[in-house]
Amino acid sequence: MKSLLVLFSYHHHNTEKIANVFAKVLDAQIKTPQQINTEELQEYNLIGFGSGIYGAKHHKDLLDLADILPQVTNRKAFIYSTSAFTGEAKVAKDHSLLREKLQSKGYMIVDEFACKGFNTNSFMKYFGGMNKGRPNAEDLKHAEEFAQNLKQNLQKK
Repeated sequence: MKSLLVLFSYHHHNTEKIANVFAKVLDAQIKTPQQINTEELQEYNLIGFGSGIYGAKHHKDLLDLADILPQVTNRKAFIYSTSAFTGEAKVAKDHSLLREKLQSKGYMIVDEFACKGFNTNSFMKYFGGMNKGRPNAEDLKHAEEFAQNLKQNLQKK
């Protein structure tokens, strides 16, 4: 299974820490949206799309990439993120715009992952931020389990 992770992570590199765990388990390359040649995406069986969450959605660069992706048929993808707040409903909402864009291009979203990340955006910087030290060892363990489950489930099919 040939895998690729498309990642935009710059603030505290929270999402990059998660992507590095995924990359190790899935033996995947990591590229930024700017490094993607949309034609090369045909080479991959699984593509993960992720970034931090900004204003309740993925980073603009990742969303812009999703807009220009060519139409595909049943190409497998997953979505991941780090953010200040998590919870099933919050993550579903945060991922909704990227999910809709990918599905409209023919991507089949096979799973989604999210965890807390250190946040110093907006007024938070004046209080030392929130979720300091996140993602932590437990978050990285969850990321590894997520990737292993993803790999096992896709190999069965």
